[in-house]
Amino acid sequence: MSKILAVYFSASGNTKKLAKTIAEAANADLFEIVPETPYTSPDLDWTDKTSRSSVEMNDKSSRPAISSAVKDMEQYNTVFIGFPIWWYEAPRIIQTFLESYDFSGKNIVTFATSGGSGMGKTNDILKLSCSSDAKWCGGKRMNSNTDINTIKNWLADLNI
Repeated sequence: MSKILAVYFSASGNTKKLAKTIAEAANADLFEIVPETPYTSPDLDWTDKTSRSSVEMNDKSSRPAISSAVKDMEQYNTVFIGFPIWWYEAPRIIQTFLESYDFSGKNIVTFATSGGSGMGKTNDILKLSCSSDAKWCGGKRMNSNTDINTIKNWLADLNI
């Protein structure tokens, strides 16, 4: 039987809301990626080039620490990974997460929230931080208010 995990990082609550809907639709366990050092409002000020988020996104090697770990990652064969889009890609903490586990043979499905930008080359960038034989099943940018029926249709298209 297929076991599914919905993982998310949410700075403002939008991705969290979407992740909960996806977890419900997919009958998935839910795990929040919580930074070891929480982000403050000034940290998230993308207009300030010295803000924490700006500095992290400008440093491709940045890997913010995560405060907890998924227990028994081995039990999951499909992992949804959600995040807000920052500077046209996933926040660096998503790479921290991907580099923390062996995703060999697992299906990975990304989802993102954004004020307007699409996912761009996000999956191509994230693949570099992941087990080479993980199966990437595409990604989708959605609104935090995406209804459960729309998500169920998306899951059906993915055969999940």
